[in-house]
Amino acid sequence: MTNVSHQVASVARLRTGIPGLDRILGGGLFQSGVYMIQGLPGCGKTILANQICYSHVKEGGKAIYVTLLAESHSRMIQHLSTLTFFDVNALPSGLSYISAFHELETGGLKGLMSILRREMKPGRGILVLDGLVTAEEAASTDLELKKFVHELQGIAELHECTVLLLTSGYTQRMAAEHTMVDGIIEVEDKLFDVRTERSIQIKKFRGAGPLRGKHAMRIDQTGISVFPRIETLYGGQSVPVQGRRAVTSGVPSLDQLLAIGGIPAASATVALGSTGTGKTTMGIHFIAASSAAEPGLHLGFFEAPDRLRAKARSIGQPLEALEAAGCLELMWQTPGEFMLDEIGDRLLAAVDRTGARRLVIDGLSGFLDAAIYPERINRYFSSLVAELRSRQVTTFMTLETRDALASVVSMPWGVSGLVDNLFFLRFVHDEAQVERLLTIIKMRDTDHHAELRRLQIGATGLRVCDLLAAAGDVIPMAAPAPETRADGGAGSTK
Repeated sequence: MTNVSHQVASVARLRTGIPGLDRILGGGLFQSGVYMIQGLPGCGKTILANQICYSHVKEGGKAIYVTLLAESHSRMIQHLSTLTFFDVNALPSGLSYISAFHELETGGLKGLMSILRREMKPGRGILVLDGLVTAEEAASTDLELKKFVHELQGIAELHECTVLLLTSGYTQRMAAEHTMVDGIIEVEDKLFDVRTERSIQIKKFRGAGPLRGKHAMRIDQTGISVFPRIETLYGGQSVPVQGRRAVTSGVPSLDQLLAIGGIPAASATVALGSTGTGKTTMGIHFIAASSAAEPGLHLGFFEAPDRLRAKARSIGQPLEALEAAGCLELMWQTPGEFMLDEIGDRLLAAVDRTGARRLVIDGLSGFLDAAIYPERINRYFSSLVAELRSRQVTTFMTLETRDALASVVSMPWGVSGLVDNLFFLRFVHDEAQVERLLTIIKMRDTDHHAELRRLQIGATGLRVCDLLAAAGDVIPMAAPAPETRADGGAGSTK
């Protein structure tokens, strides 16, 4: 008996050239496949198809864009010309636009098929039919439409051409042509209270397993960008078990409280506390310990880089030298309607670009503000933190609480279970004064001192000081080492 597996050749992929989309598809569309792109008017179908065509032409291929009842070609090109992927030199040698409405009107689906046969020549890698809903209306029966799609598949395979069918039909109805095509891509622009968010979903994809569910999509001057959901990309990856190597927190008096002399490498730490308790300052100390061996990355949601540099200088931790040496990069996520996965994608891309081993995320609530589905937050952060660990990144994050004088910490959305280490910073009344306190609530697999400690922030930065006894008496701690790094400013690894 013949082994069939040796007779089946793998099907080549056609890259879409759209950032993020090929990752969702697992490498791109299948060459010679027939794919439907559906969505209500204004969702981005025309831009999506054109961007795929221009990307294909840029790589040396050819494409044909066929319209039925749609905007004029001159108007379409005028609108596309504002987008950076548009290339007038691609017209008409690489990409051609033609109208086939007359052939459809006079000859029905047979007339339309006639012009598609003529245009689907060998070497045309992509054919787009924009306005399938008009062809549906011209079909007398569902069977006739199925035959049309079936014949189209045969021609596409013969000429090794990938076909994109654009339709603005009702997306919840299971139409006859849905059963015939090789894949269905649905784009959506949905309103959430007062904001909208675009998404893309691969509802059907023969021959492979795409990333399931809806993924964030943005349209801007560069065209379309897709941001796969973090938990679908990294949720199943295993994380290597780390040893007990420590990296300095940047605060020697804090390192003294940790059994291994610092924060465990490739772990995730959250400093939790109300405004003014010293969370950002602690993060500055941590990132100021960056070096060529341990490059640093700082992502801030509420402090622009210039303000962060000024704050660091005021506590004796200048960052400019580290930036000039290429050991540190400051990122700022500007206020606005940014998507959760867009922020995660930008962060991980920066980690890869800089080779960061130290990361500060100042203001986790910035992620919360970007989430349109709050129920995702636990899965999202669990996957993000696991991915950072697997990249050997030691992460320090801050999260603000509401009650400035709270004596009991309340863990929002299960943050304690998602991170390895948890520091609680708060204010306390001491006679006529309000002072800062630090409690190390959790250090996973690492011994630590869990007493209440006073914090001081001065011209040399943050210092962990006295032990606060249960009765309110202050017990002095051992004299801490000077609050400077052993290497004179470049940071060190213990």
